[in-house]
Amino acid sequence: MENNWLRRPRTWIEVFVLFNLGGLAPDIFLAHSVNAFHSRAEYTPLIFSLAAPMLLLPALWALATGRPALWRWLGFIVGGTAVLVGITGLVLHLQSQFFQQWTLASLVYAAPFAAPLAYTGLGSLLIMNRMVADQETEWAQWVIFFALGGFAGNFIFTVTDHAQNGFFHRTEWIPVISSAVAVGFLIMPLALKVDRPFLRVCGWVMLLQVAVGAFGFTFHALADWNNVGENLFLRIVHDAPIFAPTLFCDLAMLAGIGLWVLGRKQNAR
Repeated sequence: MENNWLRRPRTWIEVFVLFNLGGLAPDIFLAHSVNAFHSRAEYTPLIFSLAAPMLLLPALWALATGRPALWRWLGFIVGGTAVLVGITGLVLHLQSQFFQQWTLASLVYAAPFAAPLAYTGLGSLLIMNRMVADQETEWAQWVIFFALGGFAGNFIFTVTDHAQNGFFHRTEWIPVISSAVAVGFLIMPLALKVDRPFLRVCGWVMLLQVAVGAFGFTFHALADWNNVGENLFLRIVHDAPIFAPTLFCDLAMLAGIGLWVLGRKQNAR
């Protein structure tokens, strides 16, 4: 085993992507169960989410045992495939209604077009982790950039998802505002040279995102539990997406890694 490999930020990103790609499997299963996997193509992201960790586990082992070539190529394979799955899913989701009607309503009520980009982001993160050394400031900025892109997508997702019921509950504005705040703070370390106190404030903002995600998961779970339906599984499938709010927690964790590494670089200087 390489010394201190667990302490390397590069390893944290590997573990982050591994768990998130695998964690997308139940979310994809629930989302595509709405139409009972009407198209065979809808099985593709589910199969990929189940298979990707089986390749990333050997990659993580290769990183720990000092086999960079194996680690690099397994990551490129999984990362490239994830990018392809995400882009293809984006096009297919938009084709469901938006490309036929070109209206705001068709965008809101179409399949969530931003959702497949989670694969693209995770795949790009894997590729970046192999092309940029984690000792470089650029590596931390890339990690923050991917978290920023995720929060931007989350803003679109929460707006379109909650617009389907006209923001019936005032609390549905919370994730919209929270995502916008996260975007505003995370863009600053990429656009300007910021000091450690500002990075600390960004860290507190990310903790706020974790709280939003936790409360959102609770609200969605309670809504599914209390709604009227044939059974709990069908209510989870057709009502509030129970796993969607956890994206706030995931993105906050990713941003936290980048902010922490960037703060260490500034402290060293």
